[in-house]
Amino acid sequence: MRHLTFSWQGVTALLFCMAALVTLPLLAEGAAQPFTDGTASLVFTIVVAAALLSFAPQPAAYRATVLFIGAHGAAWMLLSALSGNEGMATRAYFLLLFSCWLLAWRCVTELSKLQPVTAFGKSALQLLIPAIFGAWILILWEAATRGAGIPFIILPPPSAIGARIMASLPILGADVRQTIFKAVLIGYVVGCLSGFAVAVLADRITFLRRGLLPIGNMVSALPIIGVAPVMVMWFGFDWPSKAAVVIIMTFFPMLVNTVAGLAASGSMERDLMRTYASSDWQTLLKLKLPAAMPFIFNALKINSTLALIGAIVAEFFGTPIVGMGFRISTEIGRMNVDMVWAEIAIAALAGSIFYGIIALTERAVTFWHPSIRGG
Repeated sequence: MRHLTFSWQGVTALLFCMAALVTLPLLAEGAAQPFTDGTASLVFTIVVAAALLSFAPQPAAYRATVLFIGAHGAAWMLLSALSGNEGMATRAYFLLLFSCWLLAWRCVTELSKLQPVTAFGKSALQLLIPAIFGAWILILWEAATRGAGIPFIILPPPSAIGARIMASLPILGADVRQTIFKAVLIGYVVGCLSGFAVAVLADRITFLRRGLLPIGNMVSALPIIGVAPVMVMWFGFDWPSKAAVVIIMTFFPMLVNTVAGLAASGSMERDLMRTYASSDWQTLLKLKLPAAMPFIFNALKINSTLALIGAIVAEFFGTPIVGMGFRISTEIGRMNVDMVWAEIAIAALAGSIFYGIIALTERAVTFWHPSIRGG
């Protein structure tokens, strides 16, 4: 017994399985396609076997593999049983599903213990752990909405949202082009570049630094819903007005962070540059900008989310018949909540990709920083 590796997740999963056995059946009476005894027994066997095998003395990789197969195999069988049986899941069903979730939790814990040797292994592990976490958010969401019979208009299941995305690719593509490739990207580039340029000037001119930073703090507190209608009146209903909102939202975060970054270099380093008779531009390029890079990338990452939010919200106040914000506002009025969630999912995916590209660029540019090299 002392060689066994017990975990509270595995023990609790077994207790949930026992509770599910006591409260059978898994689906309520009257289900169109009830669980057969063989299928229910197989699900219980998979969960119990995975939990017991996770206690056995074995490497963390093997234990994680067993838990992964057991948790996701049983969860897939449970979700498959809901087809045609929406709203018929019983307490036993959810207890068994929670057992699978606990096994997946234990799987992630075991994966976190691994120390891959190769760079590919480290990258794969860094992707696998959040992927499992995200998958279980979708699994629990799907089971809750379909198993408990939550009204579609309140919260559609992920499967319905995915089906809507696949059926509406041309519409979603047009919305992405209008909102992201026009308003967001153009506003983001202009706002960040102008904020960076003004920050370089403010670093040289004390008057600008003392005058602009307090204004930047004030502008950062301006509500989008107050700025967006004004920009629509100034620049029209098409994407330039949304890009203007994005510029306002991204300009001052870049300004404030860059000014702070340019001042981050120490006095000893600046004195050293002066002893080398370096010009102001040489000091800027060889000392101040490298020291400011973590601050600049911090602003870029913050602005990547602000830009998307600003453009979508701005489209609520006037836009052509295309755009992510326009689609959300019109489809929610038609009670097409699956289309609304499809737009939200696409926006979240685009924002994550945008943020990820900036984060990868940061790792390549600031490889010397302790937060990147692990020093």
